[in-house]
Amino acid sequence: MRWERFFDDLEDELASEWEAERVAVETEAERLRLSRVDLRHRLRALAGAEAALVFDLVDGSGLRGAAAGVGADWVSVLPSDGGGAVLVPLHAVAAITASHPELLRSARAGEEGSALADRMTFGFAVRDLVRRRTPLGVHLISGRRLHGTIDRAGADHLDLALHDPGSARRAHAVTGYRVIPYSGVARITLESSDTLRVG
Repeated sequence: MRWERFFDDLEDELASEWEAERVAVETEAERLRLSRVDLRHRLRALAGAEAALVFDLVDGSGLRGAAAGVGADWVSVLPSDGGGAVLVPLHAVAAITASHPELLRSARAGEEGSALADRMTFGFAVRDLVRRRTPLGVHLISGRRLHGTIDRAGADHLDLALHDPGSARRAHAVTGYRVIPYSGVARITLESSDTLRVG
């Protein structure tokens, strides 16, 4: 009788050790998986879900809205206040506030982004704005805001023709020009109801 209990105890102990080892392996595998998750992955998981997010930007401003699309190095945000879409380079994001369920959902393994979206850089999105010729606001990381129309977009900078907010770019309305490196941009706000979505 004692031997039977002894073997039962050994079996239970072995089963406990195996379970503890299995849990440790799964925990380490999850840590390894999470170490490979980047911000774009998490934003892609939140995009289109109309999750209430708050983006704290390096210029000290906050932007409340839903992530509409994610490119290689930027996110498009639809503001909660109903304004035009906002293009935010990821280098300008200081922090993102999300609900706990959204936070957990964004960290889970999910679909990979499209190869096309992964190639759409901030410069690519800015060149689309050049094509649209829409009036917009460019918020600099210094906190300054400029209004105008983007005339040209280079590899790492844009040319902005300055004019009054809401007015079209006409030669007589232009009050000056700025060359702005992408690294100096905190966000670009469309003054119309245009949206920037990535499929």
